[in-house]
Amino acid sequence: MSRPAATPGTQAASPRAHDAGLLVLRLALGLTMAAHGAQKLFGWFGGGGIDGTGQFFAASGYPSPHAFAVVAGLTETLGGLGLALGLLTPLAGAGLLGTLVNAIAVKWGGGFFAPAGIEYELFLALAALAVTLTGPGAFAADRLLPGLRAHRFSYGVAAAALGVVVAGATLSLRN
Repeated sequence: MSRPAATPGTQAASPRAHDAGLLVLRLALGLTMAAHGAQKLFGWFGGGGIDGTGQFFAASGYPSPHAFAVVAGLTETLGGLGLALGLLTPLAGAGLLGTLVNAIAVKWGGGFFAPAGIEYELFLALAALAVTLTGPGAFAADRLLPGLRAHRFSYGVAAAALGVVVAGATLSLRN
């Protein structure tokens, strides 16, 4: 699909500007989420590690809390690094979206604004959804993969739906 032409008196943004903007968004979101995953897995950056995160999952009503801590930590770390690199972008974004839907559900009821609210998690979830739907841009490892070289909106929609369905299934296991 071609981009609309600029209206008289304006200039259309260049494709490189969009690609650069997507790179900045991917790096910020991806590295932020990878750091959150490292907190869960390794206790880095003041995190609780597997044991502390497992205790949080137990208090939040998840069965097998240590297993959920590992899954959440791996999803955030690998999904975050995948987004930062632009590697398997639809799946990386979907994984982060699903994890963040769970985070929002756990914090629900604390209002919108931090520290108890969901604004931070909601912003990250919507940013993950935006990249999942939009694709990684030209400055991405996906450009080296034949099946993902040309991002299709349908890939993003399918991946986002998968992330939400898996999040819903995970939430249904909570006590």
